[in-house]
Amino acid sequence: MRDEKDSSAKSSAPEQEGLGRAPVSDAAPEGFVDISFVVEPNYAGWRLEDYLGQKLRRMPRERLAGIILRGVRCEGRRLKPSTPVYPGLAFRLRRPGSEEPETPTTLPVVFQDEWLLVLDKPAGLPIHPTARYHKGTLVSILRERFGERFAEPAHRLDRETSGLVVCGRTTESCRVLGRLFVSRDVHKEYLALCEGHPPEDTFTVDAPIAEGTELIRIAVRIDAVEGKPSRTRFQVLQRFTRDGEPFALLRCFPETGRQHQIRIHLREAGFPLVGDKMYGPDPGYFDRFSKHSLEPEAWARLRLPRHALHAERIVFPHPGTGAEVSFSALLPSDLADFIAGAPLPPPPSTTPSR
Repeated sequence: MRDEKDSSAKSSAPEQEGLGRAPVSDAAPEGFVDISFVVEPNYAGWRLEDYLGQKLRRMPRERLAGIILRGVRCEGRRLKPSTPVYPGLAFRLRRPGSEEPETPTTLPVVFQDEWLLVLDKPAGLPIHPTARYHKGTLVSILRERFGERFAEPAHRLDRETSGLVVCGRTTESCRVLGRLFVSRDVHKEYLALCEGHPPEDTFTVDAPIAEGTELIRIAVRIDAVEGKPSRTRFQVLQRFTRDGEPFALLRCFPETGRQHQIRIHLREAGFPLVGDKMYGPDPGYFDRFSKHSLEPEAWARLRLPRHALHAERIVFPHPGTGAEVSFSALLPSDLADFIAGAPLPPPPSTTPSR
C-alpha cells in the first residue's frame, strides 16, 4: 500500500517511516509459521490484544495474550498485549504450525485504479489470517500476486460468503474508506438463498444484535436488552422448489453493519440461509462441524457446503474524487446451480467456518 505523502515527511508514530517491517532473514523455525499483519487506519490507537482479538476471533483472549507475549515480532523486538498500534505497523505472529485446509486461489479483479482495488472473493477464502488459516487468505494472495503493500481490505466478509471486497491502495484511501464503512455511507446489497417461501414480496427485520451465545462464542444473538440496533430490508426475487422443498432468492439491504446481521435476521424471520451451520436448522451443527463430527444427515439437511450469501453490489463515494462509484459481482455458479436444480455437491471435508 503506497503512502501519497512526501517520503521525507516526519511521522508522528514511532518508527512509522519504516512501517515496522520485520527483517526477512528472521525466518520461522521448522514446525512454526509466521502470520503477517499490517495495521489498517481504522484501528489506530487500539491495544495490540484488541486488534488481534478482532482478527483472530475464534481464539480465547487468555490464549491470545500468551501467544502475543511469546511470539509477536516487530523489527526483531517483541510486542506486548498493551502495545498501541498505528496505521502501517507491520508485525508477525509466530505460532506452532498445523495442517492448513485448502482454500481457493483464484481472486478476480473487478476494478483497479490508483486508489482502489475491488475484488470478487470466492466462497471459502478468509480475508485475514486466523488461528487456522495463515497462508490461504485473501491478504496472502494479494501480497504474493502484487507485492507486500499493494492494497489492504477496507471491510470484512465471512469466509463462506462470496462477493465484493473493497481494498484501499494508499494510506489516505484506507483512511477514507474506513470512515465511509463506519459512518454507513456505503450502500451494500447481498443475494441470499433462504429456506421457505416468504409470504410478502418485501419485508424488514428490525432486531437488536448482541455478540456471543451460550454455545458459540463467535456467534451473535438477538437481544432486546444488550443488543445494538440492527435493521435489514429484504426483497423476494424468486420463489422456487427443489426436491419438493420451498426456497427463495432474496436481495438483502443491510441498513446497519453488525456481524452476521443478514444471517441472524433471516433466522429471526423464520427463513434461514441455505447451508448456514451457525444460524440454520440446528444450533448444534456448528459445534459438531468445528469438532469434525458433523453427521451425513446434517450435511444433507444443510444442502450446500457453505452458507448461501453473496455480496453482489456496493456503492460509495470514490475516496479520491468523491464521485459515486458502483460495482457488482454475478451470482456464483454454486448458488445459480442450486436455483436451477442441478445435483448437490458432495459434503466437504469438515473445517470450521465463520
